[in-house]
Amino acid sequence: MNSIQSGTIKDKVVLITGASSGIGEATARHLAHRGAHVIMGARRTDRLESLAADIRANGGSVRFRALDVTQLENMKHFVDAALDEFGRVDVMINNAGVMPLSKLEALKIDEWNRMIDVNIRGVLHGIAAALPVMQKQRSGQFINMASIGAHAVSPTAAVYCATKYAVLAISEGLRQEVGGDIRVTLVSPGVTESELAESISDPAGREEMRTFRSIAIPADAIARAVAYAVEQPADVDVSEIIVRPTASMY
Repeated sequence: MNSIQSGTIKDKVVLITGASSGIGEATARHLAHRGAHVIMGARRTDRLESLAADIRANGGSVRFRALDVTQLENMKHFVDAALDEFGRVDVMINNAGVMPLSKLEALKIDEWNRMIDVNIRGVLHGIAAALPVMQKQRSGQFINMASIGAHAVSPTAAVYCATKYAVLAISEGLRQEVGGDIRVTLVSPGVTESELAESISDPAGREEMRTFRSIAIPADAIARAVAYAVEQPADVDVSEIIVRPTASMY
């Protein structure tokens, strides 16, 4: 089934991972307000339920499902649910991410593995689940959430930045492979208001993030950038967007 007319957000079927807070939540609210059919996925279904009720109260179209992006079958069920209800998937926003910063010498190997699982495998699972659908319908768009850390490395952030460099590479490779029918957008937020910092267990990493977050921009700033990429005509691929505080050094 072909996608709706290009150059609009209204009635597009948009899937968002990590939608229970931060950038995911703001993007769900913004795109639903613009008329998209939003399907939200996250592990915290209580947060999704509350968010969905709020979006519906404001006239938005929204559904939600429990989602663990590290599990491929879970991601496939997420995509299949959207396909079963709407017959297509117009936009897959691979937004879920974690950021437990620490210096390498701290040897927080479990945290390294968690970042690899969520930040890299989670994106790959989103691609694996949605790409066959988009290829069959010959339309669609992936929006992969990276970070300013995909462009610059800082102390305590080596592994996190490595995962985001990987998202950049995966996105560019996907763009080259599927160009013509399917669009691929990489969004790299600078320091943004979110709950990511809550996953930082290392004292040095927490202090590093406090310095960064002194000039944080609201998550809605990233949501508006996502909307800009989505609303372009089908022959226009906004391949990369960096959104950061005006005062940011990075």
